[in-house]
Amino acid sequence: MNIWLLAIILGLVEGITEFIPVSSTGHLLLAENFLRVRENAPFLTTELFNSFIQCWALLAALPLFKDRLATIGRWRERIHRDYFLKLGLALGITIAGALVMKGFGLELRDAALPILVALAVGGVFFIVIERRIHGRNTATEITWKMAAVIGAAQLLAVAFPGSSRSGVTILVALMFGLARPVATEFSFLLGVPTLCAAGVKTLFDAWKRGETIEWGPMLLASGVAALSSFLTVRWLLGYVRTHSFAGFGWYRIGLAALIAVLLLCGVMH
Repeated sequence: MNIWLLAIILGLVEGITEFIPVSSTGHLLLAENFLRVRENAPFLTTELFNSFIQCWALLAALPLFKDRLATIGRWRERIHRDYFLKLGLALGITIAGALVMKGFGLELRDAALPILVALAVGGVFFIVIERRIHGRNTATEITWKMAAVIGAAQLLAVAFPGSSRSGVTILVALMFGLARPVATEFSFLLGVPTLCAAGVKTLFDAWKRGETIEWGPMLLASGVAALSSFLTVRWLLGYVRTHSFAGFGWYRIGLAALIAVLLLCGVMH
C-alpha cells in the first residue's frame, strides 16, 4: 500500500481513538499489524511517528477547553489554582512512575494478544462501573486524592497496551463518583503535558541518534490526526453530557472478540 495512504489511515485512527476510551495505541498497533505497515513502511511504526502525531492530536483539541484554560488567568482564586495544582500532582506521579518503570526496562509489546486482553478487561470494567453508579449523584470537583490516583492510573496505559490512557483515568474518576464531563475534561488536560512531553523527548532522542525523519508522511498523518481529533473530542464532550460510557465498554469487548477471531484464523499475530 502507498506510504501516503498509510499515513492518512494511521493519522485518522490516532485522531479518532486518542480521546475516546478505546486505546489509540492499541488501535494503531492493530492497524499496523493488519495493514502490514511494518513490511511496507517501517517508519510509520516507530515510536517517533506515533508520538509526533499523538501530540498534534492533543494540541488540536485544546481550543475545545478554552473556558477551563481561561481560568489560568484567575490563578489567585483558590478553586482555579487548586485545579491546576491537582493536574500538576497527577502529572508528577505519572512522570515519576514512568521513569521507574523505564528503569526496569518495561516496554509496550506490539502484539495482538495483550491488546485483546486489555481491551476486554477494560470493557467489562466500564460496563460494571456504569451500572454501579447509575442513578447516583455525581461530584463536580476533583479532590487531591482523586488527582493522585488518576495520575497513578495513567501508568496502566504504559504497562498494558490496549488499556487506554483516557480509559483508565476516566474509569478511576467514575469510581470516585466524578461526573462524566468533569472526568473527561480532567483526563484530556492531564494527557496534554503527559503525551506531549513524551513526544518531545522521543523527537530529541531521535535527533541525538541521527535518525532519518521522513517529515512528509509524518506531517500529513499529523494533520489528519489533528482534524479528526478536534471533531471527535467535540462530539465526545456533547455525548458524555447525556450518555454513559457503557457503549464504549461493549465496543471494546466486541473489538477484542474480533481480534480473537483474526488470531485464530492466522490473519494477525
